[in-house]
Amino acid sequence: MIGRKKETTELNKLYDKNSAEFVAIYGRRRVGKTYLVDETFSGRITFRHAGLAPEDQKDNIGQLKNQLEHFYKSLLLHGMEECEKPKNWFDAFFLLEKFLQKIDAGTKQLIFIDELPWLDTPRSNFIQAFEGFWNTWACHRKNLMLVVCGSANSWILDKLINAHGGLYNRVTHEMKLSPFTLSECEDFYKANNVKISRYDIVQSYMVFGGIPFYLGYVNGEYSLPQNIDNICFAKNAPLRDEYDRLFASAFENPDYIKAIVNLLGTKNAGYTRAEILEKLDISDGETFTKSLKALLASDFIVKYYPFGLSKRSVHYKLVDSFCIFYHHFMKNLKTTNEKFWQQNNTSQSLSSWRGFSFENVCFNHVEQCKKALGISGVVTQTSAWSKRPDDEEGTQIDLLIIRDDNVTNMCELKFYSGEYEVDKPYYKTLLTRESLLQKMVSPKVVIRSTLITTFELKKNEYSSVFSNVILMDDLFEK
Repeated sequence: MIGRKKETTELNKLYDKNSAEFVAIYGRRRVGKTYLVDETFSGRITFRHAGLAPEDQKDNIGQLKNQLEHFYKSLLLHGMEECEKPKNWFDAFFLLEKFLQKIDAGTKQLIFIDELPWLDTPRSNFIQAFEGFWNTWACHRKNLMLVVCGSANSWILDKLINAHGGLYNRVTHEMKLSPFTLSECEDFYKANNVKISRYDIVQSYMVFGGIPFYLGYVNGEYSLPQNIDNICFAKNAPLRDEYDRLFASAFENPDYIKAIVNLLGTKNAGYTRAEILEKLDISDGETFTKSLKALLASDFIVKYYPFGLSKRSVHYKLVDSFCIFYHHFMKNLKTTNEKFWQQNNTSQSLSSWRGFSFENVCFNHVEQCKKALGISGVVTQTSAWSKRPDDEEGTQIDLLIIRDDNVTNMCELKFYSGEYEVDKPYYKTLLTRESLLQKMVSPKVVIRSTLITTFELKKNEYSSVFSNVILMDDLFEK
């Protein structure tokens, strides 16, 4: 298994404990939650079940019946003797209790319920039955471990991890599974015999992010542009309809969620809460708050405080690579061009997009940047800053690493096909930015211009403007 060493270690420690354990694993759809459990506990799962996807069921009618029928058949597959089918979730969990008691030999029993939120269909009383199963029976069995997963992160957070009712503080361990880093993407490609340069791995990250399911479609027989066409633009491309599926399967109100994501996709710096509400003409309240929390928990968005502004000006920024890519190239593609990427690979529009997307790659690898700077142990804040022209020149800085050791790294992000060369106009621009930023910080703080680029910085009379240089290879550090 690629990556996930920390998660695997934690799960195995919990498995070895002599106590009842209730583990909730959540994360973005396609990030590898099920695979993690399958690989970690291969041959050790006593009972497993997966909920039926809501988008596969036309309406609410019969959903409860279908879920119960499916759960009953899972019990039969695991060796339970045939009996009267459960009429509700209380009956279903009672059957599970009886079955586990019957086969209990004193060794660890692992129950894995995948896509748990999908079982909670309208008016099913699933939560009450599930609560009864854990509080009345399961939590008292020292040899039992319950692992649940779900892509509907708002449900996992609200109904389990942050529950206020009968399941309050019942989850013994929560685990958020995040997308792969560049290093893990590289390991994944190697394991799948895909020979690809780091330059192209970074570009693939711009399209697919660190989502293992998407990376698995990359075929080593083709170039990266060919793969992007095959995966995203071909007539039957596997990810052609993925954007809608992402939200339909993970959120109760997918259109509402997509409206927020669609808006955030229009501005790299993101928007404040008030701006989102105003532009979408929606009311502030619990639904909106929960939606933002769910998007944050799913790694679709991040929140940050723009430098120089108050904490009330927190911005929400779209950082999911696939969603960003979709908004730039797939959303408004009016004609089916199965060779779109290959035919436009060297175009100015794609070059501009790579520059924009490299900012997102760096934003997602700040820890690697800190390691390259030798400040892994320093407390930092990550931000961006823009200044509108007034009586002074305006400017924009896409990444600031604000350190507790009285240094701020003003990062310039350049995705370049060769050595990057600083010319005289750009040199003057950087000096101006440093000067403007210095006025915003304490006199004891030093501003260091820092270049983050793909290859080398070409030495010339202007290159000394950069105090630090972080290269693409640094972003691949583990």
